[in-house]
Amino acid sequence: MFRRLLNFEEAQQVIQKYFKSKPLGVEEISLLEAHNRVLAQDITASLDIPPFNRSTVDGYALNAEDTFAAEENKPVKLKIRGITCVGERPKVKIRRGMATEIMTGAPIPEGADAVVPLEQTEKRNSSLYVYTAVTKDENVMKAGADIKKGETVLKLGKLLGSREIGVLAALGLAKVKVYKTPKVAVLSTGAEITEPGKKLLPGKIYDINTYSLSTAVLESGGKPVYMGIYPDDKVALQKALEDALAMTDMIITSGGVSVGPKDVIPQILNSLGKPGIIVCGIATKPGKPTTAALINGKPVFSLPGHPTSALLIFHLLVRPVILSMVGRNAEGGLTVKAFSATRIFPAKGRRTFVMVRLSRDKMNRLIAEPVESGLSGAITTLAKADGFFEIAENQQFIEEGEEVTVRLFSFPDFPSLQPNTL
Repeated sequence: MFRRLLNFEEAQQVIQKYFKSKPLGVEEISLLEAHNRVLAQDITASLDIPPFNRSTVDGYALNAEDTFAAEENKPVKLKIRGITCVGERPKVKIRRGMATEIMTGAPIPEGADAVVPLEQTEKRNSSLYVYTAVTKDENVMKAGADIKKGETVLKLGKLLGSREIGVLAALGLAKVKVYKTPKVAVLSTGAEITEPGKKLLPGKIYDINTYSLSTAVLESGGKPVYMGIYPDDKVALQKALEDALAMTDMIITSGGVSVGPKDVIPQILNSLGKPGIIVCGIATKPGKPTTAALINGKPVFSLPGHPTSALLIFHLLVRPVILSMVGRNAEGGLTVKAFSATRIFPAKGRRTFVMVRLSRDKMNRLIAEPVESGLSGAITTLAKADGFFEIAENQQFIEEGEEVTVRLFSFPDFPSLQPNTL
């Protein structure tokens, strides 16, 4: 039997007490490898962006004062001197009464302080007729208008996406320092489990947890290491866990943590190192058998075998640890306010997490409808649920129409849905 069921907050506190999750270190990688990694340094601009005054239109660079008298029926006549193209240094110096043809993005020649758009001019041989006046700096992007030299453009701890990597490239950086990615071993246990792709024999089911949990590790910023499927054999499981401890920074197992004769995971964990098991059962539904251990500084999370339970507990307890290890904020998640579609009764004395899917009613209110699974192992619950909300241990029920806070697995496709950040 379980030693003592901890309530959910106690389990969180014990994990935080024994395992001070923090980044594993810093490495320098190329920009093409940096997506979804976390900056381990402040980024300060070493140059102005753009590094020179540039034209924002196709047209003619000139001195703005030369156009002040221009009118639609009385154009100003200027002399054309050469052309300035993108990617080259201007070959001419502009004096009063002169203009040079210029392309969008090309540097502004010395002596010019504005650009008149091509469609507001007429070229006749070597003469330019300007039909509208422009002001100083019109159609000119000044050096440093986007980013100024010395400006801190990205701060330590920033998650790098396509926009941030674009900024790094604009600054001329080919490499960037980021926090190391934790390697997370993932394995399933059970004599009934078969690897997808193989023939399914009578009494067998395909392995779900290794794949769903590995993907959840990826989504959290970790690198999953597939360890395979193991029968409920103490010797084989101990060898697998020893190998996983040697090559990875964290282990996630599923199955083998209940109270049956073949649930041997807790016995093995206590033999692998100190302090061993720190959580052995949590007063939640689902997820009661959840076990956590710390083996010589490395966390091990042994989750229930039921796919829905395993993935839910991952989001509640494991994901925050991985986020901290990669340098991301672990105290977050997308949440939305919704109204319960029906009255819901929790499990007596246990924190109950209710899987729900979201929809809109006739009044355009967001409705949280429980995903009917019947059992925590129902597979369709994984695909149907958008998120979950919780019912406290001392709460008798959630009334139909009562407002609840739904924690999202991902951002659902609902128009005008504005998530709240925890």
